Amino acid sequence: MEAKKIIRDAFMHVTLMRQTAAEKPGLAQAVAEIKFFQAQRFAGTYSDLLQSDQYRAAALFFLEELYSDKDYSERDAQFVRMAGPLERLFPQQVVQTAVSLAQLHRLTEELDRAMAEEWMANAEKPAIARYILAWHCVGRRADRNMQLTTVIDIGNELNRLTRTPGLRRMLRMMRVPARLARLGDLQRFLESGFDTFAEMGRQVDRVKYFLDTVMEREAYLIDQLFDSSAVACETKIRHLLGQTQ
Repeated sequence: MEAKKIIRDAFMHVTLMRQTAAEKPGLAQAVAEIKFFQAQRFAGTYSDLLQSDQYRAAALFFLEELYSDKDYSERDAQFVRMAGPLERLFPQQVVQTAVSLAQLHRLTEELDRAMAEEWMANAEKPAIARYILAWHCVGRRADRNMQLTTVIDIGNELNRLTRTPGLRRMLRMMRVPARLARLGDLQRFLESGFDTFAEMGRQVDRVKYFLDTVMEREAYLIDQLFDSSAVACETKIRHLLGQTQ
């Protein structure tokens, strides 16, 4: 399937999920609460990297662009508008990164929507217990692992983009056309990702260390949430959330 169709289908599917969530009382708010909880958990998991001069920018990029509770609807619309021209204007590596992001976004929204349904069904429980119960009810372990793998793939793709000759200059030249075409959010994402990994890649093994750390910590948490007792899971998540204080 060609890239522009994958991108358009993914983001249109996400838009449809948002619309149907808005039509069901409380569901859109539940999705927002799940996203906020997960963003706080991410911030706790990587509090050391967020406080590090070497890795703060990369951790912030992942937090704000991949694990955030921000409203991405405008950036999504820009991806849909740019799906066709993207293949004509940018190198294949950029196109592949956009495809990976679209697929990740679709899977993430599906999982968050399913979590939100269970979150609503257990409103009487404390937030941490409520989240763990929703995780177990949703299941989909293979999809959780795929979600993580795709996040790491995007990081590796962004790192490879920094080695594409002339790409940074091309991105800079796209600023005015992007603004005129109302593609500012998409432009910002591409430039931010490029600059973050270019800066980190100036020192040997920094990108590898960062991505290996994300892979190790996220894989461990996925396994713990699926395999450990509810008490052990609650203790772990409470500790992580405490790191954000």
